[in-house]
Amino acid sequence: MSARRTARRPEWDRSAVYIGGRWRETASGRTVEVENPATEAATGTAADAGAADAEAAVSAAAAAFPSWSALPPRERLAVLERVRGALERRRDLLVETTVAEVGAPLRVAREAHVDTGLDVLRAYLDAAGDLAWEERVGNSLVLREGIGVAACITPWNYPLYQVLAKIGGALAAGAAVVLKPAELTPLSAYLLTDAIDEADVPPGVFNLVPGPGRVVGEALAAHPGVDAVSFTGSTRVGARVAAVAAAGIKRVSLELGGKSASVLLPGADLEAAVPASVDAAMLNSGQTCTAWTRLLVPRADLDAALHLAAAHAGALVVGDPARPGTDLGPVVSAAQRRTVTGFIERAEAAGARIVAGGAERPAGLPRGHYVRPTIVTGVAPGAEIVQEEVFGPVLAVQPYDGVEEAIALANGTPYGLAGAVWGPDRDSAVAVARRLRTGQVDINGGAFNPAAPFGGYGRSGNGRELGRWGIEEFLETKALQL
Repeated sequence: MSARRTARRPEWDRSAVYIGGRWRETASGRTVEVENPATEAATGTAADAGAADAEAAVSAAAAAFPSWSALPPRERLAVLERVRGALERRRDLLVETTVAEVGAPLRVAREAHVDTGLDVLRAYLDAAGDLAWEERVGNSLVLREGIGVAACITPWNYPLYQVLAKIGGALAAGAAVVLKPAELTPLSAYLLTDAIDEADVPPGVFNLVPGPGRVVGEALAAHPGVDAVSFTGSTRVGARVAAVAAAGIKRVSLELGGKSASVLLPGADLEAAVPASVDAAMLNSGQTCTAWTRLLVPRADLDAALHLAAAHAGALVVGDPARPGTDLGPVVSAAQRRTVTGFIERAEAAGARIVAGGAERPAGLPRGHYVRPTIVTGVAPGAEIVQEEVFGPVLAVQPYDGVEEAIALANGTPYGLAGAVWGPDRDSAVAVARRLRTGQVDINGGAFNPAAPFGGYGRSGNGRELGRWGIEEFLETKALQL
């Protein structure tokens, strides 16, 4: 990467938390470095907050909640409109920051991270404007009110989008928020907080406490002053969050892992479906919870599908995420690279055939946490690489005999977050999609809808984000009998 690209911007060197409407140093004064995964060099710093900072943030949020929730919804939405405008003015910086802290290629950072995040916030504003905040049911007046203090704990793979998917719904609902962003990618959250500060969001309505999950996350999940916890991350950590929060009878929303299948029905257009499925598996270097990491094809089409998948994966450009032509950047860390290559090595040792890519480092990239886009086949339904989330650029291709087997394979993991069905016509694809135990299914390449509900079945979690469903996660319902 060029010197211009690797230079540390002032916006990326931070040391404070944002509590009660002002920046302040952490109780410990500690900071952590943020690594650029493409260069392995420090690209910035962030606060290393602790339990005392979490306590102060919850207190500030609790103090701000009564007046914020009492505002008419249109007044809260006017504040959020200002936040969205402030984010729009930072769009280019947000893209550059995403490239630097996630390693996402420029196009992916712009379209999938930043612009999609802004679309999600826009959809929340539209949904809140249409929501029935009060309605008559017989002799009752039914009210919808903000739940209280919401702790939002977000992951590193989409640091702006994931934050907006939570706080957009929470703030629109009238909740007050404490945000704990991922330790690996906190810089986007700092820029969001700058926008919130510029937009004159009332003090305490939004608070930022970057820090380790085992400290800040646990403190928030356990805190008696927190009324709702919204967590996105691994299934293992999500289970811990739910267990800690359960003692306080908090509302808990979990968006966890996925092992989604792209199902090609007999007669589907392979030329369209296979490359699209590869792209979905490889997006953001495979670090996407909704990635279609399993491609299910009729046995008669297996060879053709493997040829198309290998050719498409082999044509993807892996390298410097700051270069406009790059398709895949690095994974987020050395630990994540070891995890992904370990899955590939174990699958190959167990007899899987590597059709494209593999565990070896990509040629010409001696530094950075890069993984080659990998296609594997010859894997059993119970194989680790079929059952467990890899969270890297790896696609497993499986043949099936008959549509009933395809549905059984698609439903044959503990997860149920997303997926796709490709058929010769919409009706046949929808008929199969209705039988998939998963929260969201794309039909013949259907586009992402930021106003539609998003969430999972089984080990993929509970609760829903986006649109009116994402607002309702942070609402209480009250009935007045008149």
